[in-house]
Amino acid sequence: MWKETITLDTMYDFDYSLQRLQMDPLLFVDRNQRSVDVPLKTEDGRRHKVTVRAKGNTPHPVFEVSGDHEDDKSELLKQTFDLFQWEKDLTIVNEHFTGTNLEQLFYAHPGTPIVRDFDLYFSLMKGIIHQQLNMKFAYTLSTRFVEAYGAFLDGVWFYPEPEDIAELPYEDLRRMQFSQRKAEYVIDTSKKIAEGEIDLTALAVQSDKHIIDQLVKIRGIGPWTAENWLLFGLGRDDLLPKADIGIQNALKFYFKMDKKPTIPEITEMSDGWSPYQSHASLTLWRSIEG
Repeated sequence: MWKETITLDTMYDFDYSLQRLQMDPLLFVDRNQRSVDVPLKTEDGRRHKVTVRAKGNTPHPVFEVSGDHEDDKSELLKQTFDLFQWEKDLTIVNEHFTGTNLEQLFYAHPGTPIVRDFDLYFSLMKGIIHQQLNMKFAYTLSTRFVEAYGAFLDGVWFYPEPEDIAELPYEDLRRMQFSQRKAEYVIDTSKKIAEGEIDLTALAVQSDKHIIDQLVKIRGIGPWTAENWLLFGLGRDDLLPKADIGIQNALKFYFKMDKKPTIPEITEMSDGWSPYQSHASLTLWRSIEG
């Protein structure tokens, strides 16, 4: 058993991270203990549970990170640091919005982090599964998917591997209430990943534009799903999904508009938000959640 204390020199609202992570039934979040169990894999494929627990508060964030295998501590700590983006200075992000039309929103919700998915492959699959579904049924499908083809080890769910999903007949997902097309998108994309046609790790270091250009070539992945992967899979800073209904509703509410803004209107009102549009997106979603 190992433990490490991490102290950040920036604001960071981990309680919001837990609130958002708790939306996923697959994750083990304890809001009272302010902790989440994270399924991680080392480079050689071994699976580990890492527990992240908050000890500080938003202005002064302190975390206790713990795991079971001392030999893998360094690699698992690096992955955890990357997933939660603890290297990012959210104080600078907040200061960027001072003087903008979102100043009051960031004053009300300081230190809102980008809450990433824990696995690049599953983040893409979840984006495909969730597209054009209401949130409740979307999580029902992605939960069935992981419970059927993932692994429950040491009290956490580890996500399916693309090689396993690539071998499935479409009918297996159809029995879970996937539509025919969605079953094809999930399995066919998994085949491309398993066969090396798509390398998500290599893709992850490319520019936003290059990633979107490559992903939208894949049947079943449109701009919304590609942007979703950039935001929640990679934690990229400068994404504003203008067609997202939640963003539109949050802007309508915040700016006290009679109707949801159009995409050209969002383009105009978001002037000055770059290079931190993703943080604007998360903070806008946050403003109407719950």
